[in-house]
Amino acid sequence: MGSFFTYIRNLFAPLPKVKSLEGLHGVEKANVLFNNLVAEKKVPGLAVTILDKGEILLQKGYGFADIDNRIKVHPKDTVFRIASISKCITGLALGKMVEDGIVDLDESLYTYVPYYPKKKYDFTLRQLASHTAGIRGYRGKEYALNQEYSIKEGIEVFKNDPLFFEPGKSYLYNSFDFVLLSLAMQEASGTPFPDYVKEHILTPLGLKYTFSPEGLDFSSKTRFYTKRSLYFQEAVQVNNTYKLAGGGYLSTCDNVATLGQAILERKLLKNETYEQLLTSQTIDGKPIYYGLGFQVSQDSKGRPFVGHVGNSVGAYTNLFVYPGQKKVVAILINCTDPKVKPILDEAIDALFEVMS
Repeated sequence: MGSFFTYIRNLFAPLPKVKSLEGLHGVEKANVLFNNLVAEKKVPGLAVTILDKGEILLQKGYGFADIDNRIKVHPKDTVFRIASISKCITGLALGKMVEDGIVDLDESLYTYVPYYPKKKYDFTLRQLASHTAGIRGYRGKEYALNQEYSIKEGIEVFKNDPLFFEPGKSYLYNSFDFVLLSLAMQEASGTPFPDYVKEHILTPLGLKYTFSPEGLDFSSKTRFYTKRSLYFQEAVQVNNTYKLAGGGYLSTCDNVATLGQAILERKLLKNETYEQLLTSQTIDGKPIYYGLGFQVSQDSKGRPFVGHVGNSVGAYTNLFVYPGQKKVVAILINCTDPKVKPILDEAIDALFEVMS
């Protein structure tokens, strides 16, 4: 009976009111900036978790996981698509396989996936994990593919295309790299990629609300939206199972922050493994600002971070881990890129007013 009344109450839940930023600083300013994203109808909903030396500085849900039914976002319960933050999970799994001698970063893909069509050049797992292998990006409607492909079946989308450039000579960010990488990891370990990740990464880190699309058994999944000029429309149906490693995982904001804290504390893996994952690869001696599954970059104010920005159908996500300041920022939005990065940057900057 209680759930029925909750449903009715949510149904009539009003939008938050736009609040003034005048005189606000720190957490209060960030909170209002996040609130106003919903109040000004720039996003349908978002969840935020900010950790400062492992302690929660701000954890809150804003707006709606389901607009029609007025179901509110909760940072610990609402499950979002996390888009390319998935690559960080894959990076940790890759590091674990390297430590256990299952794969070698500088071994050819063909050692593990001999049936992949031969290209003009050979390329390695390291090059796949750093987007320097020459694999092409999405074309046309591939970004929103809704086919029930397994990881192995997923390579059909791009396997017959030539390499975009000679491996190691350039950088092209794409998710097909991670389809191939996860296939190599699956073949090398003899274990389905989702099972390996769950056993060796998700479970040990306590990420019990982090799922592959077919493994989702949690009821509070957000609905996914696309922004139109005057309203939010339900996003097209997609099936991200085949590209799980590069952009298919779903999780709560609380779990994503826990993942960030584990990376900050360098849990599970050896320090030297983290050095490999979190060091920018180079081309002609110049950094590409990408490690192995991780962006290794700077925020809008030049503060170094590792982590990932993600964008997929019905999702826009940020995970920033600041090693120097021992801070973790996790922001999940249930809408295809709503073009709010400057506002998120302003909110993060406000948080650093009390985090420095």
